[in-house]
Amino acid sequence: MTDFRLTPLAVSLPSTVPFVGPEAQERARGTAFEARLGANENVFGPSPRAQVAMAQADQWMYGDPENHDLRHALAAHHGIPAGQFMVGEGIDGLLGYLARLFVGPGDHVVTSLGAYPTFNYHAAGFGGTLHTVPYVDDHEDPASLFAKAAEVDAKLVYLANPDNPMGTVHEGATLTRALDMLPSGTLLILDEAYVECAPEGTAPDIDPNDPRVVRMRTFSKAYGMAGARVGYAIGAVSLIEAFNKVRNHFGMNRAAQAGALAALEDQAHLDKTVRDIALARDQIGEIAKANGLVPLPSATNFVALDCGRDGAFAKAVLNGLIARGIFVRMPFAAPQNRCIRVSCGTDADLAAFARALPGALEDAQRG
Repeated sequence: MTDFRLTPLAVSLPSTVPFVGPEAQERARGTAFEARLGANENVFGPSPRAQVAMAQADQWMYGDPENHDLRHALAAHHGIPAGQFMVGEGIDGLLGYLARLFVGPGDHVVTSLGAYPTFNYHAAGFGGTLHTVPYVDDHEDPASLFAKAAEVDAKLVYLANPDNPMGTVHEGATLTRALDMLPSGTLLILDEAYVECAPEGTAPDIDPNDPRVVRMRTFSKAYGMAGARVGYAIGAVSLIEAFNKVRNHFGMNRAAQAGALAALEDQAHLDKTVRDIALARDQIGEIAKANGLVPLPSATNFVALDCGRDGAFAKAVLNGLIARGIFVRMPFAAPQNRCIRVSCGTDADLAAFARALPGALEDAQRG
C-alpha cells in the first residue's frame, strides 16, 4: 500500500527536521569534522560520577515512569515541591508535550523571528498558527512578544533567556516586570537551557506556582549530558499534572535518570565546567577579533560572531569553515544571520577553528 491515510494536517507539513545534524553533514562530506562546534554541546562532558552511574545502570529494566528520585532531587536542589517538576526527553520533548496540550488547528502561538526553531516545529505539527516578532538589538523582546500575544489571543508565547542563537541575556528582574504585560490566558514558556552559564540574577524571581509561566531547564548544556536527553519543566501543580495526560511515560531511560541524579549531586564539577566555558568564550572572542569579526557578549556556551556584512556573506564563511572540517552553525533570520555561531570547545577544537577561519574569510570575500 502506498496511499497511506495520513491526516490532512500531516499531509500539509513538510518532511523535514529543525536541524541537519553534524553526522548527516559528515556522511555527505565523506569524512569526520575536526572540530564539532555547531550544536552547543558541552565538550567538557558530564560529571565523572554521572558517567559511572550511567555505565552501571541496569538497562534491562525500564526507567521509573514517575521519575520519582530525580524529581525529588530537583525539588531539594531548587527548594521547590517535587509536584512542580516534570521530567522529559530534553526541553525539545517537553515543548512537544506542551504543544500537544495547548495547540490545536488554528490556535495562535508567538515567538521571535529566528529564535530556537523546535518550538515552531512542534506548534506546526499540531496545526498551530505561528506569529513572530523581530529581535531588538539582538535580544528577544518581551514587550513585543507579549503585545503580539495580546493582539492574536495567543495560547503560548516562547522566550529563551539566555537566547539561542544570539547568546544575549535579560536580567531576571526585567522579565519579572515584563510579566505584567503578559495577556490573561497566555502561557509563557521560559526556556532557561543556558541559565547555569549566565550571570547571577539571570533567572527571574517568579513564584514557581505562578500559572502564567512554565520554566524549562536541561542537563544538556552546562551539565554536559546532551546525548542522555534529560530536561525538566517547573510550573504550577495543575499544569505539571496535565503533562501526564500526553507524555511518553517510559520516555526516560534508566541510564539517563541515573546520570542526571549523579550530575546534580556533583555541583563542584558543574562549577568547573562553567569556568571552562567562560574561558572558551573568551578564546573564541579573541580569535574572532584577530580576524576582524565582532564577538557578541554571550551568557551561554557559544558565541555569535558578527561577520560585518549580510547573511549571504556569513553563509559563505560558514561554508568555508565546514569545507575545512569545522562544524558551526548560524542564525537563519535577518539581521541575526549576519553572524555565525561557534560553540565552546577544547583548546584543540579552538586551535583548529583559528587555523580555518582566515581561509574561510578569504573565500567568502572573493565571493
